[in-house]
Amino acid sequence: MPTGGSKGPSRPVPTLSERNRRILGLLVRQYIECGEPISSLWLAGQAGIGVSSATVRNVLAQLEELGYLVQPHTSAGRVPTDLGYRTYVDGLLHGRRPSRLVPEVEARLRQAGTLDLVLENASHEVSRASHLVGFALAPASDQTTLKHVDFVLLDPSRVLMVIVAANGQVWNKVLALDDALTPTELQQAANYLNREFAGRPLSEIRAAIVERMREDRALYDTLIARALTLASATLEDLGPDAQIHVHGTPALLDAAPEADAVTMAALRTVLVMLEEKHRLVKILTEYIDGPGFTVVIGAEHSTPALRDFSLVASTTVENGQATTVGVLGPRRMKYSRTLTTVDSFARTLGRILDPGTEPTN
Repeated sequence: MPTGGSKGPSRPVPTLSERNRRILGLLVRQYIECGEPISSLWLAGQAGIGVSSATVRNVLAQLEELGYLVQPHTSAGRVPTDLGYRTYVDGLLHGRRPSRLVPEVEARLRQAGTLDLVLENASHEVSRASHLVGFALAPASDQTTLKHVDFVLLDPSRVLMVIVAANGQVWNKVLALDDALTPTELQQAANYLNREFAGRPLSEIRAAIVERMREDRALYDTLIARALTLASATLEDLGPDAQIHVHGTPALLDAAPEADAVTMAALRTVLVMLEEKHRLVKILTEYIDGPGFTVVIGAEHSTPALRDFSLVASTTVENGQATTVGVLGPRRMKYSRTLTTVDSFARTLGRILDPGTEPTN
């Protein structure tokens, strides 16, 4: 279950001595680098181990018995299991400092004018930096607040209503007019709505408008009544929807067959899932339970099709809006670099969505 911002194993984990943990960590790092089983002879020869090859063999046998390692062949070295990866990743997360922001990346992301474009650019950037499938998610939120509304007269019988949220989301809807309105009247209607409702959650605004429309129409002049009617017609269609962007699926095709023997059947299933983004949103919503890291490795996935893969993500919350940046790749991924990458992008995204922060220099 989630531990320290990371989704962990559901079974009890044996406690390892510091020496055994250090040997396990060295083996996992080397296996990630080379992809070949690691021998006790190689481990014993590394600086800092300070034990004989025979002692290392005994430690590896213990780690295998406890489920941290497996020996593919009798004469081969060992490779990490999902539990071995999990213990290694938890060690990386322990006492980890926030990753450094990259001003150049932040500057590029700030050029996007809406939350949707920011997420799209972020997923592309994190995929390019990690060489894995990158995604950026803004979960559905009932606390999305209104920044302002505008009306644009299209013709005498139609008006475009534009709603801009504080987090950068934008909605447009074309509305039919029963009676013609002038541009000046539309501006006055927008001014009224902005004055009354800016800064309030959209869900609260919907309820407030419905309540005002139930009141005696004589309390409002004709223009205000029509402004409320137009706003109600638009807001009733704005349910809280998650926004997600995914980039880099070719990277998964390149990396997966070379790492941990990912099958083509599993690859095909995952690629379909990435195309059907609602399935990915559902999975991420299940995994993410608050700010911080979420790491799901192999058999820890609730979806069988994902058990050949690892997911690494980082979530931030600014002004009530959660955003998540992450990657999906083979279990034998460079976790240390990946954690740094997703954390840096998540923190950058949080800064962009917080109007009180200045760009990093």
